[in-house]
Amino acid sequence: MSWIRRTLLSVFHYPVKWLVKPHTIPTNLETELGIDSNKPIIYLLPSNSITDQLALRQATTKMGLPSPTDEVLLGDKAYPTSLFLRRTQPVRMNGKAKTDIETVFTDLFHLHRDNPQLDVQVVPVFISWGRAPGKGKPGFSDLIADAATPSWLRKFFIVCFLGRDNFISFSKSVSANAMSTLHGSDAQLAHKLVRLASTHFHRKRQNMTGPTLLEREELYNAVLGAESVKRAIIEDGKSKKSSPEKARQNARLYIDEIAADYREGLIRVGDRLLTRIWNKIYNGISVHHSERVRELARNGHEIIYVPCHRSHMDYLLLTYVIYHEGMVTPHIAAGINLNFWPVGKIFRRGGAFFLRRSFAGNKLYTAVFREYLELLFNKGYSVKYYPEGGRSRTGRLIPPKTGMLAMTMQAMLKGVNRPVSIVPVYIGYENVMEVKSYLKELKGSGKKKESNLQVFSALRKLKNYGYGYVNFGEPIHLNSFMEKQLPHWRDRVPSDPDKKPTWLTPMVNELAHEVMLRINRSAAINGMALSALCLLSSKNKTMSQDELQHSLSAFMTMLREAPFSDDATVPEESDEQILSHVLSLNRFSVSNDGYGRLIQPKPDSAVLLTYYRNNILHLFALPGIIMSAVFAHRSCRRDYVLQLVAALYPLLQRELFIHMTQDQALAYTDKLINQMLEQGLLRQKDKSLHPPEPSNKDYHSAWLLSRCMQETFQRYAVVLTIIEKERVISRTELERTSRKVAERLSTLYGMSSPEFYDKNVLSSFINALRENHWLDSTSDGSLKYSEESAALRKDVMALVWPEIIQHLENVALH
Repeated sequence: MSWIRRTLLSVFHYPVKWLVKPHTIPTNLETELGIDSNKPIIYLLPSNSITDQLALRQATTKMGLPSPTDEVLLGDKAYPTSLFLRRTQPVRMNGKAKTDIETVFTDLFHLHRDNPQLDVQVVPVFISWGRAPGKGKPGFSDLIADAATPSWLRKFFIVCFLGRDNFISFSKSVSANAMSTLHGSDAQLAHKLVRLASTHFHRKRQNMTGPTLLEREELYNAVLGAESVKRAIIEDGKSKKSSPEKARQNARLYIDEIAADYREGLIRVGDRLLTRIWNKIYNGISVHHSERVRELARNGHEIIYVPCHRSHMDYLLLTYVIYHEGMVTPHIAAGINLNFWPVGKIFRRGGAFFLRRSFAGNKLYTAVFREYLELLFNKGYSVKYYPEGGRSRTGRLIPPKTGMLAMTMQAMLKGVNRPVSIVPVYIGYENVMEVKSYLKELKGSGKKKESNLQVFSALRKLKNYGYGYVNFGEPIHLNSFMEKQLPHWRDRVPSDPDKKPTWLTPMVNELAHEVMLRINRSAAINGMALSALCLLSSKNKTMSQDELQHSLSAFMTMLREAPFSDDATVPEESDEQILSHVLSLNRFSVSNDGYGRLIQPKPDSAVLLTYYRNNILHLFALPGIIMSAVFAHRSCRRDYVLQLVAALYPLLQRELFIHMTQDQALAYTDKLINQMLEQGLLRQKDKSLHPPEPSNKDYHSAWLLSRCMQETFQRYAVVLTIIEKERVISRTELERTSRKVAERLSTLYGMSSPEFYDKNVLSSFINALRENHWLDSTSDGSLKYSEESAALRKDVMALVWPEIIQHLENVALH
C-alpha cells in the first residue's frame, strides 16, 4: 500500500467514523454465506474509494473479520486485502477506468497452482450509500445519489448526506483455489472473474434500489394505452351515455386514486423514525429465513410478498425488515380506508397503492387496477399484499380472499418478463395494539373508520410491546406451481387476453390455500403465545410460577425435538429467561400467597390472551389430540390415537391451515408420541399409553396439553349433536342453532375464545364436514344425519368434558 493511501486512510478515519453508520447485510456471514474468518480473505469492491474502504473496516471490526486496509501474506508475498474493479471517476471526466485487478488475480491463481494447500476467499462486497432508484429525469438531488464510480467531489456530498444510510452487502465467497483448477490460463480465469464480478455488482445495485421510477405521464400513457383499458373506456362511455373523453378522464382519476408515488427520501426518513419507534415499543425484531428472498433477488425474480395480517403495524414492520435485509422496499396494496389526509399521502409516498374493498362490477376501475398491477410486475417492482384481505380479529388465519392472487395469475397469462415468486410471510407480535378493539368487534360493535384521531390515539398508547417476529416462508415459484397444477398451461391460454380460462379459478383457489399453509408452516413461537396457551388451558387460568416455567420448558423441548416444520422457529432462550421477559411486559397479574408466586391474566383480560394463543394453536393441534385421548380414557393404544388423528385431522387442517398431508400428520403424530415418552409427558405400560403419575412433575404439563384443544372439540360436539337430534336441517338453521348453543355454553362454562361461537368458524367447520363426506345432503340442499357423522360424533364426544356432554343432551332435548 502506498504512503499516500495510508495517509488518506488516516486523515479520513475520524470524519468517516463520525459521519458513517454502516448496516451489514446479512448479519451472520458464516451461517448464510459460509465465510470462514480463519481462512485468508481478500475483499472485492466495485470502486477504489477511501470512504468505502473505511466504512467496510468499521463493519469488519464489529464482525471479527480481517481489516480491508491491511495486507495478507501469501507465500512470501504481501497482497492487499482489498481489490477494486474500477478507479474513482475524475471530476471533469466520464468513463470507468479499470484497475490492475486482472494482473493481481492472475498472479494469485498462479500462486494457488504452485501451492494447492492455499485457499484464499475472495469476498465480493457491495457498498451502497442510500437506496435511491434511478429517475427518468435527473435533478439536483442526483448530486447526492450514489453512483457506480462517483468522483471525489460527489462522494463528499454522498458521505455528508447519506453516511447514516450506508449499507454493506457481503456475497458468497469465491474460492481462489477452486478457480485455479478450472480450465484456462490464469489470465483467462482472472478476466472471467472480473467480468462476473462486474455483472454481480450491477445486479446487487438493482436488487437494493429497484427499477427506475416511473414518471407520472409515463404511468398515464402505459395504463391508458393498454388495450384492455381502451376497451373498458369505450364500454364505460356507452353504458353511461357519455363521451369517450369523459370515460378516459375517469380512468385517469382512477390511476390517481390507485397509484403509489414512491419517494426514496421518505423511506430514509421513515427508517430513522421507525428505528426510534421500534426501540421505544419493541425489545427487538426477530427475522428468519430472509436468505430465501435474497436468493430470489439474485436470480432476477419478480418478488410478491404475501404476509398474514395481524395489525396496522404490519405495513411498517415488514417494509422496515425488507429494507434492512438489503432488498428494495415493495409497493404495498392497502385498503382505500387508509387513504385519508395526511396518512394516505405519506403511505402513498412510501410505496402504498390503494384498492377499493369491492370493485362492484366497475369494469373500468377493474381494468385500470389490473393494468397498473401488471405494469408493476413488468417494470420489476416487488409487490406486497395481504391474502386475508383484512386484519385477523381472532389471531387465527382468515380464509383467503383470492382477488389479488387472481390478478397476479392473469398477469402471468398475459406474460411477465421475469420469473415470478410468491413469498409467504408469517408476522407475529407479543402484543398487538388493536387487540382490545378486535374483541369489541367480535362482540358485535361496528368497526371504527380509520381517522387521524385513531392514529394519534394509537401513537400515544405505544409502550412496551415485547418482540416482533417476521419469518419468510418457502417461496412458491408461480410458473412451476401452474405447470404442476396444469401441465402445458401456456398452450391453454385463450387468444383473447381479457377472457378468463375455466381452469383459472380452481387454480387460484389452490394457490391461495397453499399460501396460507406456508404462512402457518413458518410460525414463530414466542413466550407470550406459549404463556397464554398454558394459562388458558389451566382450570382457573392461574398457575404457579414453577408450573408455568416447567410447562414452557416442556413444550419448547417437545417442539425442538419433534419440530412442527423446518420453517417454524422456537425461542433459543431458557424457560427462565422467557418467563422473566413475559412478566416484564406487565400483561399478567403476579401475586404471592406465601407458598410462591401465582400468575394469572389481569382482570377481564383472559379473553385477550386467546388472540396470542390462537397465533400458535395449529402447532398444538396434534399434541392436543394425543393428550386428550390419553387423559379421556386414562389409557389407550397407539393405534387408537392414530385412528383418532386420521378422523379429526382433515377438519383441523381445514380450520387451522396445517401444512401436512394426512400421511405426514400420522407420521408426525407417531414421532410426537415417541418424543413425549422420552420426555416423560407420556408413559407406556404393556402396549398402552398412560398419562404421567400425578406425583410426577410432568403431569401438569401433560394435563395442560390435554385441555388446549378442548374448546375446538366442544364446538365440533355442538354442531354434530344438533345434526344427530334434528336428523335433517338446513345449513342456515344449523349455523344459527349452533351459534346459539355455543354462545350459551360460553356463558355457562366461561369459554374465553370469542371464536367459540363465531359464525365464520362454525361455517368453515360445516363446509369441512360436507367436503369430507361426513354429512349427506337432501335434494333441496339440506344437511342430513349419516352413519359417518354419528361415528365422528362418538369420537369427538369421547374427548369432551362430561358436563358439556350433559348440557348438550339437555339443550338438544329442549
